[in-house]
Amino acid sequence: MALLAAPAWVLTVAQARDTSMEPGTMGLALPLFLLLWVTMMVAMMFPSVAPVAITWARAIGRQSAGTARAARIAQFAGGYLLAWTVFGLFAYGVLAATGWLVDRNPEAGRWLGAAAFLLAGLYQFGPLKRVCLLHCRNPLSHLMQYAHFRPWARDLRVGAHHGLYCVGCCWGLMIVLVPLGVMNVAAMAGLAAVIFLEKLWRRGPLFTWAVGVTSWYWAFWRRSRTGCCPAFRCPSRRRTR
Repeated sequence: MALLAAPAWVLTVAQARDTSMEPGTMGLALPLFLLLWVTMMVAMMFPSVAPVAITWARAIGRQSAGTARAARIAQFAGGYLLAWTVFGLFAYGVLAATGWLVDRNPEAGRWLGAAAFLLAGLYQFGPLKRVCLLHCRNPLSHLMQYAHFRPWARDLRVGAHHGLYCVGCCWGLMIVLVPLGVMNVAAMAGLAAVIFLEKLWRRGPLFTWAVGVTSWYWAFWRRSRTGCCPAFRCPSRRRTR
């Protein structure tokens, strides 16, 4: 899965070059947005989920081989991405709403950006974040539980179940892409690094709190800076086209 992240990053960067930085959904229809969103999730999330995927793939390898093994691994990855696709529907709605607000009141962009960073910071200290991060950092017990799932579409359901925990762990970080720009490659790379360290670094929980404090800094002290919310800087240009 980590190897799949490399071509996904190439596709994401290429698409970012062809997409203007503007509020809202960037003029993308929902199907195209979801396609880009899934590609982004492969790039950003697969490196941090690789240890879990490798462990589950080894379990699959002891039970099947060849085409059957590849199909089961694909089901796991598909289930994982299904969870993020559902969250992508929510993200599209949020982007559409913020784009509508900023179109009508450009000054609202700073407050929306501050709110996104404030919410992200608060969530870093919340109980749901702690539970989901604990799952992502210690998946072995859950993998043993997955072994008792019913055989029908087991790998798909395992991937979706783990994906939901990843969404629960990372959605607070993802919302800062609303003010920073969904196709902001630097922001995506930074978030991917944060997620990787939270899940795999031995001091991940302490790092999570540091990220929360940093989010509050951006919410309160950087709100007045014009460069803090790149996605909200050009609503006036959209109306003059």
